Amino acid sequence: MVALPDLLQQQSQAHPSRIALQGPDAGFSYSQMMQAVGALADQLRRLGVQRAGLCGDNTLAWILADLACLLAGVVCVPVPVFFSKSQAAHLIEKASLDCLLSGEKETFGEHIGHGVWLRHLPVTGAGAWMPEATAKITFTSGSTGTPKGVCLSERQMAATTLALKERLASVPLQHHLCILPLATLLENIAGVYLPLLMGATVSVAPLASLGMRGSSGLDLSRLVAGINRSRPQSLILVPELAMALVAAAEQGQLEGGSFRFLAVGGGRVSPELLVRGRAAGLPLYQGYGLSECGSVVALNVPGNESIGTVGKPLSHVQVRLDPDRHILVRGNTHLGYLGDEPEGEGGLDTGDLGALTPDGFLTVNGRAKNLLITSFGRNISPEWLESELVQALGAQQAVVFGDGEPQPSALVVIRDGRSPEQLRSALVELNAGLPDYARLEAVYIRRQPLTHAEGHITANGRPMRGQIQSDLPALLAAAFPVFMNLSMTQSTRSNTPGGNNMAFFDRLQSETAEARTHVTNAPVIEAIREGRFDLAGYTWFLTQAYHHVKHTVPLMMACGGRLPERLEFVRKALVEYIEEEYGHHEWILNDLEACGEDKEAIRNGNPDTSIELMVAYLYDRIHRSNPAAFFGMVQVLEGTSIELATPLGEAIQKQLELPDEAFSYLYSHGALDQDHFEFFRNLMNEITDPDDQQAIIDAARMVYRLYGDMLHSIPLPAGRKEKRHEAA
Repeated sequence: MVALPDLLQQQSQAHPSRIALQGPDAGFSYSQMMQAVGALADQLRRLGVQRAGLCGDNTLAWILADLACLLAGVVCVPVPVFFSKSQAAHLIEKASLDCLLSGEKETFGEHIGHGVWLRHLPVTGAGAWMPEATAKITFTSGSTGTPKGVCLSERQMAATTLALKERLASVPLQHHLCILPLATLLENIAGVYLPLLMGATVSVAPLASLGMRGSSGLDLSRLVAGINRSRPQSLILVPELAMALVAAAEQGQLEGGSFRFLAVGGGRVSPELLVRGRAAGLPLYQGYGLSECGSVVALNVPGNESIGTVGKPLSHVQVRLDPDRHILVRGNTHLGYLGDEPEGEGGLDTGDLGALTPDGFLTVNGRAKNLLITSFGRNISPEWLESELVQALGAQQAVVFGDGEPQPSALVVIRDGRSPEQLRSALVELNAGLPDYARLEAVYIRRQPLTHAEGHITANGRPMRGQIQSDLPALLAAAFPVFMNLSMTQSTRSNTPGGNNMAFFDRLQSETAEARTHVTNAPVIEAIREGRFDLAGYTWFLTQAYHHVKHTVPLMMACGGRLPERLEFVRKALVEYIEEEYGHHEWILNDLEACGEDKEAIRNGNPDTSIELMVAYLYDRIHRSNPAAFFGMVQVLEGTSIELATPLGEAIQKQLELPDEAFSYLYSHGALDQDHFEFFRNLMNEITDPDDQQAIIDAARMVYRLYGDMLHSIPLPAGRKEKRHEAA
């Protein structure tokens, strides 16, 4: 087989003046590109480079350095921009890299030409074993977060590229825009090598200019603007990007007239999304692959497709299924994993479950290791249900769980403020179209995204199911539940014999969900995420926190003194609460002092009207009505802490550059309240009296309103202070 550099040289000879690479401010013709690649390859040989890490943003220099490594026989190891420092350090050590290459100037780096900088690395030893023919090592975080190196030869990458060129022979593509990181093998091969072998132009731009942040952040308006400016004919998309662009096209924001082929891979795609995309003028085609097979195994294309499948396997591989429905691939699999001896010449077990249609189209039904088995013995792929939820709800993330349960449930991230009840109709419609064994029993609505930092998703956005399962009680406690089997009126929902069997805690979450949106929709939360927050806003918030937290223990004592004997178990729980909560108001004063405030002045000052009313309301409910109402406040404050305290605290600290001593309240409550809330859940489920239950629900609704008023009143910088909502 002809080597990739030779194939590129052929294109250079055939189209010397045609633009090969285009950046924001410069470009290279095919002839100029190959001259630059040759000069860089000579430099790498002169410097004796054998293994190079390739770092940085999407730039022309990144592509030139990558091609130079191919030409010079240097093992190239792309370093994903979204890897953590520990993951990058692991990659460098495991691969025993000689140097780092980058299109961005490195400290103490050496400029070797054409915008490429080189920084030598200290020798760390022989490094891990790698196959002799290795040309590229692509690291993926997988499901554990520890990067694993997949070794590929130049021959294998060329075979994949040529097979893709063959499959797309009927699609005239002349301009591709890279919107995934170039270190992603799929973009590297199908977004750079393939267009170049087709004689097309490859456009690149810094990811931030296209609205990309980290591994999974997205500013859709910037992405749409970048695509509209560039007017590419092809893109490579992951499912979340495909869903976002379909929505933009449906709203008339995305100009899709130039598109000829939009490939979607990296996860399951709902067939309905593909249909919607086609109707909006987006030629979406789903494919399938994995790094171990050069990134692409199967692909749908115009005139040879089947929606609901990932297409027919490419000509350079053979695909079959074993008796357990595992997808096996032969013909162009990786050389091995870095540091592991090869396993032999047998077919690669992808770990994915699938099926082949009589006419050869491949369907992928999720990972075998993620399979859920209901208590009725039915197998469910969570990835399938997750893609249906994302499509049906417009969710940012979805995780299905329920192994061993009669029916599955799901945790979904919805960030547009829709209440659980507003989402119910879409969920009912989704459930109606699912087979009975896969219908969802409950869906928990979460406002904050699951993050890599918390260990809940991988660096490339896939759920880390083991950690999510471990943290599930706390995650669900901080979410709004929608129970799909509710048909009774509110007055009949109770734990009494013959009534609805919903636990009271779940009823409390459900019936206060709408009130809770007043807290989660406070402008300050989005302002913090956008970096629009200052010290004045933080100290104002802490001041209000002091003035309600100082009443927590007195309120508990008042509640305990008023409880009837039948709630003696609640009084006992209050004793534990008091011991845990005593003195927390002093923590807040210390935080304020660390921010430069006079804590004695705050101690003797007055709170905002909303906090004054909230505290007065609770004392009134305890003394004049039902003392159990106190637990409505617990529902609000501890639930809010779980969801918001730690992530917002970290964002505030980063923006304001304050010491840890200024965050003892926020950080401690983000962690402590997870245990508290599970204790609270169990305690609420023991409360069976309808009057007690209603008193707690009513109080929670009121506290959500008043505490939310306080959050809405936090002053924001640059004249963006929001209008105060007076208590009703």
